Amino acid sequence: MTDWRKLPPLSALRAFSAFAQASGLEEAGAKIGVTHAAISQQIRALEAHMGLALVERGGRRLGLTAEGRRLAESLHASFSAISSTIEDLTGADAARVLRITTTSTFAAGWLLPRLADFRARYPGIDLVIDPTAAARDIGREADLGVRYGKGDWAGLVARRVLRSSIVVVASPKLVPEGAAFSLADLEKLPWLQELGTSEATAFLDKHGLQRAFGAGMTSMPGSLLLDAARDGQGVAIAVRIFVEADLAAGRLRLLHEDRGGEGYFLVTRPGLLRPSLQLFCDWLLKQAAAA
Repeated sequence: MTDWRKLPPLSALRAFSAFAQASGLEEAGAKIGVTHAAISQQIRALEAHMGLALVERGGRRLGLTAEGRRLAESLHASFSAISSTIEDLTGADAARVLRITTTSTFAAGWLLPRLADFRARYPGIDLVIDPTAAARDIGREADLGVRYGKGDWAGLVARRVLRSSIVVVASPKLVPEGAAFSLADLEKLPWLQELGTSEATAFLDKHGLQRAFGAGMTSMPGSLLLDAARDGQGVAIAVRIFVEADLAAGRLRLLHEDRGGEGYFLVTRPGLLRPSLQLFCDWLLKQAAAA
């Protein structure tokens, strides 16, 4: 068992090992970023701690004593093993695939059109995009998430990517333009809902509405939701930014809008992020700022 209290300071051992592998004090100092005087001071402190002469100082060029050579060999092997282990660990970590979870709507409508820029900048980082409405466990099931809400997820760090209100939309095929419309009319219409969510049900409950008999609810993957809405198959809830083009072109009609503090947030675990994850987060936030 190691008695840590008897070991010399690590800084002194590092300085001595650097000297043993260098041609002199100046080169040793350059290796670890200190002055040659600091190397000399650390070696003298190490000798005092051990009660041994490690360096021969009689000639023009400093050399190692027999004890110094023995210690230098041990330190070289030990520091090399430490360095190799750290390189293996950080190298494996850097090469590990980056797992990103978000909604299929955000992935298709915002993230994927911009990913070519990330690929061009960081071709060595492998990505997995997990488009799902499920709240993945950040840190275990995913490295980061882009979630819609108010940014108040307990135990996570949330940074806003974009702000956008929630809208209720339908095709003019279902709700003709110009026709009088009120919230109560939503009770009579068929609804579309993203699979794995309760957005439509929650909206109806929030506004005290109840679907009429025969007004069915169809759940489907988010990637199909807006296509079905454009086709007139039902009323859909969406984040406004992703239906702006459809509203402007008349493919969808705005039936209601809830304005609040919601938006899409970049979500990570607290603490230091591994380099590839930090690069992706920085890139995504810059893309958001530019947009």
